[in-house]
Amino acid sequence: MDAFSSHVPGDLSGLKIREMTLDDLEQVIAIDQISFSLPWPARSFQFELTDNPASRCWVADLDGRVAGMLVGWLIVDEIHIATIATHPDFRGQGIGKKLLSFALESARNEGAVSSFLEVRENNVAALEMYRKFGYVEDGRREGYYKDNGEAAILMSAPLTR
Repeated sequence: MDAFSSHVPGDLSGLKIREMTLDDLEQVIAIDQISFSLPWPARSFQFELTDNPASRCWVADLDGRVAGMLVGWLIVDEIHIATIATHPDFRGQGIGKKLLSFALESARNEGAVSSFLEVRENNVAALEMYRKFGYVEDGRREGYYKDNGEAAILMSAPLTR
């Protein structure tokens, strides 16, 4: 029985978006490792929390469990979405949208006027979500992902109120 088996699908009444803490790292790293074929090294998340002043790290907390995570970098007036993922047990319930919306609004409140990200060209669900947030394709990086040579789609969006 895993930590999420008591969750009723679709019941997000206990969901809150909050700043990531060091206590979240084990769950965040697990989500990253199960979500991506090229996960971040575990120490990278700790670095983002403790040593990178540009980092903005958020989790979707569902009754004390991390259901999703996002790391962004606020640089001058831009927020770069470095990574975002939802635990597989919670995908398709809008948690990624809530995380992204919260992070973009937070960045906007800190003076960001635009957002940037890269996404795998075959990640249809992510591309669809980003387009709903107003992201447009700015370019491609061919062979960006080393595990399979897949291209990265470069996207940006203005942060309007």
